[in-house]
Amino acid sequence: MRYYFAPMEGVTGVAFRQVHRRFFPEADRYYMPFVSPTRDHCFTPRERREVLPEHNEGVPAVPQLMTHSAEDFLWAAGELKAMGYGEVNLNLGCPSGTVTAKKKGAGFLSVPDQLEAFLDQVFERTPLPVSIKTRLGMNDPAEFPALLELFARYPVAELTIHPRVRQDFYRHPVRLESFAWALEHYPGPVCYNGGLVTAADCAELTERFPGVSAVMLGQGLLADPALIRRTKGGPPAGREELEAYHDALFESYCARFQSPKNAAFHMKELWHYMLGLFDGREKLARRLRKSQDGPEYQSVVKEIFRTLPLRADAEKIW
Repeated sequence: MRYYFAPMEGVTGVAFRQVHRRFFPEADRYYMPFVSPTRDHCFTPRERREVLPEHNEGVPAVPQLMTHSAEDFLWAAGELKAMGYGEVNLNLGCPSGTVTAKKKGAGFLSVPDQLEAFLDQVFERTPLPVSIKTRLGMNDPAEFPALLELFARYPVAELTIHPRVRQDFYRHPVRLESFAWALEHYPGPVCYNGGLVTAADCAELTERFPGVSAVMLGQGLLADPALIRRTKGGPPAGREELEAYHDALFESYCARFQSPKNAAFHMKELWHYMLGLFDGREKLARRLRKSQDGPEYQSVVKEIFRTLPLRADAEKIW
């Protein structure tokens, strides 16, 4: 079974990917947070920093695009091919209101005629294999059969299904009955994404759906950075390993942002998930959230690693 790291906007950027890969190299692919190409046909400095091959050296990274313009998609795919990438991923899953209002991400699913015209142009002219990450629809999983039939018309490299509709965001339980139906009816390779937190969750999913081509992990892998290793029969992350991983990431953020305070701010996004690995976390979690600068943040983190019991499995606390 192949395991992928899901794209998580604001969290799994280039610095994160480099450090995670160094400590936990089991992921088969890292899907990058989306790049949104525009009619200007140029990458922003932030986007270019994310996709430059030298910034992803040693990391099996796949760029993701989010747009409703076929011309903009094709321009970006051409640029990415010139950089040496072998696949590009289309984001049809982002549920953010500011995104869906523009008919991008999951919002594109609400206009299937426009999506069909887009896919016609993309697959007729794409310079790279195109994979797709999708939800079941905007409001109702009953929307998905027609969408799945649409995807089946094209040579999609791999279809990643997050079995929730946009209105579910990440709150509603995953709709496994819809995923089971899709796996039976879709002719191409299907990757599963959504709601997996522990190695037991992954084993249960792959046992129930042996036909999946891969599993994409997001929040659960942020909570437990050794989760893929554990699914492959390896050991859980120890306290010293987790602390070394944290410290390397914090140092990388300090170098990138030239500010321990800003680095701590970004690290708090990770702790939103990783605190699920620790019991008795409530008091220190509050102190961590309230920390105002780098030294205060580091002091709380040291206390977390020094005093809190480490759980066998991460607990979902987000």
